[in-house]
Amino acid sequence: SSMHVLVLFFPSWILRMRNVHTEAVQAALAKYKERKMPMPSKRRSVLVHSSVETYTPPDTSSASEDEGSLRRQGRISSTPFQSHSNVEPWLNRVIQGSSTSSSASSTSSHPGGKSAAASNTAPATTAATVLADLMAHTQIGVPVNSRVSSKIQQLLNTLKRPKRPPLKEFFVDDFEELLEVQQPDPNQPKPEGNQVNVLKGEPLGVVTNWPPSLLAALQRWGTTQPKAPCLTALDTTGKAIYTLTYGKLWSRSLKLAYTLLNKLTTKNEPLLKPGDRVALVFPNSDPVMFMVAFYGCLLAELIPVPIEVPLTRKDAGSQQIGFLLGSCGVTLALTTDACQKGLPKAQTGEVVTFKGWPHLIWFVIDGKHLAKPAKDWHPQVRDASSEIAYIEYKTSKEGSTVGITVSHASMLAHCHALTQACGYSEAETLTNVLDFKREAGLWHGVLTSVMNRMHVISIPYALMKVNPLSWIQKVCSYKARVAVVKSRDMHWSLLAQRDQRDVSLSSLRMLIVADGANPWSISSCDAFLNVFQSRGLRPEVICPCASSSEALTVAIRRSHPRKAVLSMNCLSFGVIRVDTEEKLSVLTVQDVGQIMPGANMCVVKVDGTPYLCKADEVGEICVNSGASGTAYFGLLGITKNVFEAIPVTAAGMPVSDQPFTRTGLLGFVGPDYLVFVVGKLDGLMTVSGRRHNADDVVATALAVEPMKFVYRGRIAVFSVPVLHDDRIVLVAEQRPDASEEDSFQWMSRVLQAIDSIHQVGVYCLALVPANTLPKAPLGGIHISETKQRFLEGALHPCNVLMCPHTCVTNLPKPRQKQPDVGPASMIVGNLIAGKRIAQASGRDVSQLEDNDQARKFLYLADVLQWRAQTTPDHPLFLLLNSKGTVASTASCIQLHRRAERVAVALMEKGRLNVGDHVALVYPPGVDLIATFYGCLYAGCVPITVRPPHPQNLATTLPTVKMIVEVSKSACILTTQAIMKLLRSKEAAAAVDIKTWPTILDTDDMPKKKLASVFRPTSPDMLAYLDFSVSTTGILAGVKMSHAATSALCRSIKLQCELYPSRQIAICLDPYCGLGFALWCLCSIYSGHQSILVPPLELESNVSLWLSAVSQYKVRVTFCSYSVMEMCTKGLGTQTDVLRGVNLSCVRTCMVVAEERPRITLTQSFSKLFKDLGLSARAVSTTFGCRVNVAICLQGTAGPDPTTVYVDMRALRHDRVRLVERGSPHSLPLMESGKILPGVKVIIAHTETKGPLGDSHLGEIWVSSPHNATGYYTVYGEEALHADHFTARLSFGDTQTMWARTGYLGFLRRTELTDASGERHDALYVVGSLDETLELRGMRYHPIDIETSVIRAHKSIAECAVFTWTNLLVVVVELEGSEQEALDLVALVTNVVLEEHYLIVGVVVIVDPGVIPINSRGEKQRMHLRDGFLADQLDPIYVAYNM
Repeated sequence: SSMHVLVLFFPSWILRMRNVHTEAVQAALAKYKERKMPMPSKRRSVLVHSSVETYTPPDTSSASEDEGSLRRQGRISSTPFQSHSNVEPWLNRVIQGSSTSSSASSTSSHPGGKSAAASNTAPATTAATVLADLMAHTQIGVPVNSRVSSKIQQLLNTLKRPKRPPLKEFFVDDFEELLEVQQPDPNQPKPEGNQVNVLKGEPLGVVTNWPPSLLAALQRWGTTQPKAPCLTALDTTGKAIYTLTYGKLWSRSLKLAYTLLNKLTTKNEPLLKPGDRVALVFPNSDPVMFMVAFYGCLLAELIPVPIEVPLTRKDAGSQQIGFLLGSCGVTLALTTDACQKGLPKAQTGEVVTFKGWPHLIWFVIDGKHLAKPAKDWHPQVRDASSEIAYIEYKTSKEGSTVGITVSHASMLAHCHALTQACGYSEAETLTNVLDFKREAGLWHGVLTSVMNRMHVISIPYALMKVNPLSWIQKVCSYKARVAVVKSRDMHWSLLAQRDQRDVSLSSLRMLIVADGANPWSISSCDAFLNVFQSRGLRPEVICPCASSSEALTVAIRRSHPRKAVLSMNCLSFGVIRVDTEEKLSVLTVQDVGQIMPGANMCVVKVDGTPYLCKADEVGEICVNSGASGTAYFGLLGITKNVFEAIPVTAAGMPVSDQPFTRTGLLGFVGPDYLVFVVGKLDGLMTVSGRRHNADDVVATALAVEPMKFVYRGRIAVFSVPVLHDDRIVLVAEQRPDASEEDSFQWMSRVLQAIDSIHQVGVYCLALVPANTLPKAPLGGIHISETKQRFLEGALHPCNVLMCPHTCVTNLPKPRQKQPDVGPASMIVGNLIAGKRIAQASGRDVSQLEDNDQARKFLYLADVLQWRAQTTPDHPLFLLLNSKGTVASTASCIQLHRRAERVAVALMEKGRLNVGDHVALVYPPGVDLIATFYGCLYAGCVPITVRPPHPQNLATTLPTVKMIVEVSKSACILTTQAIMKLLRSKEAAAAVDIKTWPTILDTDDMPKKKLASVFRPTSPDMLAYLDFSVSTTGILAGVKMSHAATSALCRSIKLQCELYPSRQIAICLDPYCGLGFALWCLCSIYSGHQSILVPPLELESNVSLWLSAVSQYKVRVTFCSYSVMEMCTKGLGTQTDVLRGVNLSCVRTCMVVAEERPRITLTQSFSKLFKDLGLSARAVSTTFGCRVNVAICLQGTAGPDPTTVYVDMRALRHDRVRLVERGSPHSLPLMESGKILPGVKVIIAHTETKGPLGDSHLGEIWVSSPHNATGYYTVYGEEALHADHFTARLSFGDTQTMWARTGYLGFLRRTELTDASGERHDALYVVGSLDETLELRGMRYHPIDIETSVIRAHKSIAECAVFTWTNLLVVVVELEGSEQEALDLVALVTNVVLEEHYLIVGVVVIVDPGVIPINSRGEKQRMHLRDGFLADQLDPIYVAYNM
């Protein structure tokens, strides 16, 4: 019996395995033997599943604790990539799928290289060599046989397969981005038959003494035949536990009606009045109580609303049921004692209020709670009227629940029609397996049965689960004449029937198959007949019927069966073609008999006006009869649409003056006026203009070895809209014992089978652990809830395969670059359009009053000596530690003396000559500043270097070594502690420590006087080198002359109005760019006091910087994005740390950046600290880059930074199109501060190098006295950047020498005026040129794609994108449990398609902190790419999109 329990849950679809369909699927799969797909890779912790019932995916990541904490630390510097022994030695075998044994041997030893080439012949090898070439040239530095690359290679191979034929026309999506629009194929099948007119059913016969209402029938049988059995209930062993007689049903219903109307009061008023709605909450195992409750309500003139028993607060669809109860105004729920005890309770002991439900009073209707009616009380048994009798709930495709009202007259007419169609007679016995609360189970087993005084044997779902044969045994033992079942019940019994020899079905005259309209019911019916014909089952007994909640029973078979074999392809165009040839893609359907007595029927077009269909066209079946539902309760709009449809002829004439009800069934009328149903509107998916039926796709998927793989045949298919079309999603529960290989193989085969048979691509295929999909009341899958979870990222799949490359055929055409416009026509064009050339500059410094001082202050070493003489005790620096106390200070004289000592040490101990380079490896602090000036005093050239991270030498030390080597440093100055570290054993493991230059520690230096301070011979001599790693991973050092250094300080002094009396707070790293200038140079030049807050200290005390600003009442402060982010994230929740902090003193808070302003971060920072007095106008950003570290800086005067909104799609075409805030595809850009004094900026065309007009996107070029004089070296890229400092425009002003910043941006003249009274020109930075991705002929900025991705799901903490070959790779950090990892794959793919028209090639899901970030808070995307290709990310999951 245990074997049965496993098998019996398979729905009947599997029977298709025996017929055409399975053969078709096998044939389809045979065609694809050769194609290999890369298998997703998964971290082991995600693989380990415990038993199904207790399935809880592991919560922690696989990294051990200490490793995790180490990785966090690395975040501020650069991040270590831990290499992990990864999961998959066996993956290598699988990747090649079922490759022949000869290549398998090479596969296992050499992952990915040879066998892919071997099995894939020429194209693969050429691709591999092309890739090898590519990698050699792009210095990715990863051997081609690394596993990631071999998988991507396979992915590229699968993508080489020709797509569907290209589409001709485009439609315009409110801009030049053109999305392809599907044009009908001229050769597609079209309907050719004549228009089909309305079909009339046989008339309803006149029956003598037919009761005037259902209640009248109940009264008659209850009083004249009280002993006649009405309903027998069974327990889970199949024993009859109770038989309700007609007398009992009548008397108990009377008691209930009396109690409801007279005994329930609230504030001395009766609780209920006739016409009120009442919820009926009865379990599937208690038909007796349900029947009493139903008829009791009818007798009391209350309207029963039967619903499912809510088991938990989170039942699938429960919220929607609550919405229905609320809209029906339900206040009372009837239930049984046992059921009430099982409901979840609140602490008061009352039943909880379920999510979305109204507050209900629960009333238990067991005998002891009911009152005996008073002698003079008699219910009114009226004739059937158009008043509502009951409301049946129905859940739509979208998941909303509606209540369908059925009137007393309809209820009576339906019982009459069913009695006539099924030939029911008095006292017949009927077995019912269906849910008695709704649809056929209610119509046959509760209503029509009472009309005819029949005896119903009700078989609960729980019994069917234990013994699938129970219904057949009951038919046999009760000699039942009629049985009402679904095809799955026939199927279950087939799988279990082998033990039963003695059953006989000869008593049956009708076996009503309630879901006869499903595509798979035919195989169940055939197989069932095959087996049971020998046991007395006659072929004409099987009666499939078609019904819908709105129209009730639509048709039922009353004669011999007919079949049609239809072409699946034609059906997808809504055309019926009988197909005898094509074995592969056909659908076999059976008739569902004739239309119901007393009804009219027609078939109308599915969309738009209900025109009648042609004879060979599939349409929606519409019915006009006295026996259908009346309305959706309380919903007038959709009621009109569905219950009051007026079908019209091709000429537009109504076919009848009576309204028709749309049934939601798709079908046609076949020969002999038989009705055929080929699908449901609810399961309809329209993909690129072709219609597919969800049930058919399920059947195909199940025909791919279902027994081995899909758990209990549980598969859901639905469509989701992505990029202007429906995309098919298939979700299946996998057996708990399925291996990764099984699941991947099954997925690939399902894709191929569906592609072959339905000629449609599956967009996403997801596998979830057994028993995790939301269930419908009787064990099926709750489709709309599954879809909802998929879209919310709450499905938690254990395997995912996305195939956007095959499905998405409506992307815009790749952009074709226009031939370049000549310079002359551009200038003329700009003039004609009234556009000025985009050029702007800061204040002119040559005319300013501080010129004398500027000449005096040419050399910073002189300035420091002058300050040490004139204001020796003036404090220049205050360094704070993490507790917020002063760790060290330096006045002018102290700094001068320390610098002298350093200079002496360099000459005497270091034996250095003038012009030698010295690396300063110090933590942020006063030592760093003193040694910098010591170098200048000695005539040496300093280079500041970030010290290596002691816990993370492997990744941080090589950078130090590289800077020391590349800068040709002759000596390293550092502290004793760092000196030890540089020479340690651990360091030796990371770099060659024998090749360090002289290392001097400056901790205890002798107090010696310096004979003379070095004086440079010319201001153009080199002052210092500034080394920085760009976001693209290039180490670039720039040369700063003495003239440039003092000009930089002067510009900043003028912009920020810095004087000796001022204090500024700096929370930046002091190693490069503007951060270095503010730490080490500006205070010396302007004499102001700098409060130094090392960003590293914020890790142990987040509020350090803001507290310091408040404590010292600082007007001007600088920070980095990483600092701002730490404050926003770290202090957002715990503002109590900031007690007493007041930021109203801050006039300007500037974020030092080399990127597009992060507007969301600056805004949330301003918003968060507004309550502490931070002015909304205070926060702004600066902009600098390698060629000029300070181009823009807000400063203290001048207009506030402005924000504009540009169209993101225009940006991709290198155009600026200004739009309104909030318009679709709009992107906010904030001005990067004001252009500094002495700086000139122009926008140049990236290719022609010509000047551009106002609001045109181009490269930002800069000319200024503080430009760097050139690269000292760009490691590995010398030739590329030769013209960066000496560029000239190709026309216009060809004399000025410019430096190219490498950033895209535009200038825009605003309505504001600047300090000099001129119109203010705002500079907007869009992003670094090196970072942009060229995809499909367009230019994308990674940050835009990343912003979309981060919005896609709440658990995405960070994201970075890069390209590899021509694939877009998206890396997301998952902040949540690992079981959410695979939810992200589809959401990421969807959002990038929708917002950027790009197909994601690979989605990599990693732990938080894996994406490396530099000290400026910028993502190091190239490091990440190298780590990915070298397999060092230890990803949780890697999905390769097909």
